This record gives sequence, C-alpha cells and structure tokens, in this order.
Amino acid sequence: MAKRQVVFGMLGTQLDAGSGPGRWQKWRPTVALGMHEDFVPDRVELLLDERRFGKLAAQVREDLALTAPEMAVHVHDTYMADPWEFEGVYACLHDFLAGYAFQPDEEDYYIHITTGTHVSQICWFLLAESRHFPGRLLQTSPPRKQNAGAAGTYAVIDLDLSRYDHIAQRFARQQLLDRDLLKGGIATRNGAFNRMIEQIETVATRSRAPMLLMGPTGAGKSQLAKRVFALKKLKHQLPGRFVEVNCATLRGDGAMSTLFGHTKGAYTGASADRAGLLRSADKGLLFLDEIGELGQDEQAMLLRALEEKCFLPVGSDREVESDFQLIAGTNRDLQAAVRQGRFREDLLARLNLWTYALPGLAQRSEDIEPNLEFELERWSREQHERVRFNVEARTRYLAFATSAEATWRGNFRDLGASLMRLATLATAGRIQIEGVEEEITRLRAQWHDGTTASPLDALLGEAVNGLDRFDRVQLEDVVRVCARSASLSAAGRELFAVSRAQRASTNDADRLRKYLAKFGLDWEQVRGAARAVDTA
Repeated sequence: MAKRQVVFGMLGTQLDAGSGPGRWQKWRPTVALGMHEDFVPDRVELLLDERRFGKLAAQVREDLALTAPEMAVHVHDTYMADPWEFEGVYACLHDFLAGYAFQPDEEDYYIHITTGTHVSQICWFLLAESRHFPGRLLQTSPPRKQNAGAAGTYAVIDLDLSRYDHIAQRFARQQLLDRDLLKGGIATRNGAFNRMIEQIETVATRSRAPMLLMGPTGAGKSQLAKRVFALKKLKHQLPGRFVEVNCATLRGDGAMSTLFGHTKGAYTGASADRAGLLRSADKGLLFLDEIGELGQDEQAMLLRALEEKCFLPVGSDREVESDFQLIAGTNRDLQAAVRQGRFREDLLARLNLWTYALPGLAQRSEDIEPNLEFELERWSREQHERVRFNVEARTRYLAFATSAEATWRGNFRDLGASLMRLATLATAGRIQIEGVEEEITRLRAQWHDGTTASPLDALLGEAVNGLDRFDRVQLEDVVRVCARSASLSAAGRELFAVSRAQRASTNDADRLRKYLAKFGLDWEQVRGAARAVDTA
C-alpha cells in the first residue's frame, strides 16, 4: 500500500492572501498544494497564529476543500513573538516537531518552504538535516503567466545554509546532548572512549548499517545498544521496538525458533505459530549479544536476513520479511573464530562496517569517579534516600578502585554491585571508612577466590599482584588462548598468526613454551589451571 503524503507548512500571510472571485486569478502557494495533478497531499499540517490570521486561514481551508476535497487540513495555532528572530523561530519549530506523532513507516513527509520568512526556511532546513524532521523540503513556484486555476510547479530540493553560524552552534549543542544520551548522562573523562562515542553518535544518526560492539562482559554493550535505539527513536528513525537476546542462551532447535520463528507443527511441542525475534524487531533495532555463540546454521540464516530482509521460519515454505537494524555484541575475538572455522567470514564482513571496542573499567580508571557519582545518584533516586561518602571514605575507595590491584573483572557490574552494597549498609546516609575497608576486603576475596578466579590467579596466586599491568594483560590473553586450544602448537599458531606468515620457517610451539617459561609456567600447568577454573 502506498504511503500517505503529508506536507507541513506555514500560512503565507501575504502570498496566501486574497478575497472575492479575483483571488482565483492569483497564485497562492498553500492553495496550489491541492492543484497539482501528479502530487496531491493526503494531509496538510498548517502552522499559523490564529489570533492574527484566523480569518485568512479559514479562507485558505475553504479553497483547499474546493481544489482537493480528499485532502485533510490540520491547523496548528503557533505563536512566534518575532518571526525574524532565529533562536525563537528554531525553538518554536523544534518543540512542535518534538511533540508530533510521526509515522515514517506509513507516511512520507515534506516541509513546504515557500511560505514563511527566510528565517523559518533556514530553521526548517536545519531541522530536516539534523533528522528532527524525518522528511524532505518542498519548494513550489508560481506559473510563468498568471492563469485562473494554475498550480505552478514544485520541486524537492536541498539548501546550503551553513553560513548561519549561530544556528549551527545550536545544532552542535544538540549533538552534545545526543552524545550525553549515549553515555547515559555520565561525564566520562577517558579521551578514547569519548571520541568513540562521538563517532557512534554520527553513525547512529546517519546510518542503518549493522554495528558491532566488542568488549568484555559488563563493559556496557547492552546499555549502549539501548541508548543508540533511544537516540534513533528520538529522531523518528526507528518506529519499531528494541529487541534483545543473549545468543549464549540459544541452544539446539530452540535457537532457530527463537530467532526466526516457526509454524505450528514444525517440530514436537510447536503447538502454535511463533513470530520470532527478527520479525518482532521489524522497523526497530535488534541487539544480538554474544553473537559469537551462534551456531553455523543460525549464522547463515542471519546473513540472508541482513542482506535480503527476508527469511524462512522453521517448518515454513513461505518467506517472511523484516526490516530491522542490527547491533551485535561479543566478548570473543571473531577474527580468531573465523580462522578456527567457528564463525562465518561473510557474516563478520557484513557486521564489520562499524566496529567499536568498549574498554573494560580497569582500562578507564579516570571514569570510575564519575560513574561512582552516577551510581550513587541512581541508588538515591530508586530508594528515595540520599547517600554520600564522607571525605576519608571516598578518598580511600577511589584510591583502591583506580589502583592496579582493582581488576574489575565484572567491569561496571562489579562497580554497581559494590556501590549498592556500600549505600545499603551506610549509616544515616553516610558511607564511612569502616564500610569501605570491609568492601575492599570483599572485592579482593571476590576477585581472588577460587570460585571466581581466572586461570592466571590459579597459576600464580599472590604473585600475580607483582606483575605490571602490561605483563598481566598480555599473559591473561595468552592463558585464555591456551585454555581453549587443543595443543601447544594450535595455541602458538593463533597467538603468532601475523608474525609467522612473515617467516620462512616457524616453530610457534617453542616460541610459546619460552614465553610461558619467563613466568615459571609450562603447558600442562596452564591447561590444568584452565580446566580447574572451568569446572569450579
């Protein structure tokens, strides 16, 4: 079904004026909207000051009813103190659009810029360019010769109004607000993270291509995906829903059914049709967390759904359609997974257009303090009780939280849980030094306890605290690769894949053996510690 055509415009207090039979000898741009043979809007949203121009508006509506009886005309009483003052006009139009219920999947939108002051034309353009208005600009012109009933011409155009710097500055402020939304209102200080958020804001506003968020568990991938959706929703770009699933929870036949749906009787227990998450995300955003855990069959189906916007539900021979935007999250090295044959190279290529690596909390130590304030504020709002650190307790907590000793394995989840405990146990709304010392002891035990320890902790014990952060991060990655590799040679091939391609002869196993020996480790120790942690 064809979309409805909707035109927004301002009443032309001079151009649209006219009375008596002679008014039909004059070209009036708003009335002419109903006179084009190949473009007659289904609806016109007309902005005007009814107190001053209500009589003229009534005449225009009456004439539009004659020229285009099927066209609806909605009048919006819009007061502007000074229609030639940029900031006031922009604010008025911005607020009007923010409160309008757009339906871009059902309607096409145009801004009629022929009427109104040139200030309003500029403001309309900026609102369309910044995606606050989800449509295009419509310019109409009078006929060369004034004839009764002549419609004139129309064109969809763009304008270059970059010279209006103070309006551009307002647009820049809006960008800052959008980036603040992506950061959840937290005044982050890490330069690399802030630059990444700046680019994500630009990409989220201008593109519907897939996005890949990489980073450890708890780094905030899910929260960032939700904020990208909120930003696009704010700009009327995604009328659909936000749909999220952790692919690590999908197993067997249920994985296909959960993602792509099934028909009744497709398999034992399928007692009714199921839409599936991809269809639920139509016109919206689908967040697939831990996408590296998807099976090969699901990967193939997802690739086709991304490329063709259609797929087959389980047990069906009829394709269904879904036009969704995808954000994928992973804590795996998907390039390594491709080399190991566990992830499709063509799917990774499709996902890899916009890839962002979210650093763990330990790599953003300067952001611990603003996140601390954010978490306490959130707890206070939820519990309706104000909680604060005293000076000594705050200094002690931050000193520990930003030290090399604080590994923050659970990243922001660890920090949030830690501050929740401190706030809950606070006396008379104050977190004291005694409570902080108890919490530090708890965190140390949590990060070094055998049930939550990493293989590196199991291998080196307390000696792990004597490593520089550089050596620790590198060794932890080596141990993780060893833990999932079948042999010393396989681990070496993965770890030295780039440099080995540049040498005529290689002995990756010997190279890895010597590296482990620097820390007093050998292959059997590493494998044994990894198995012990996995089964703990």
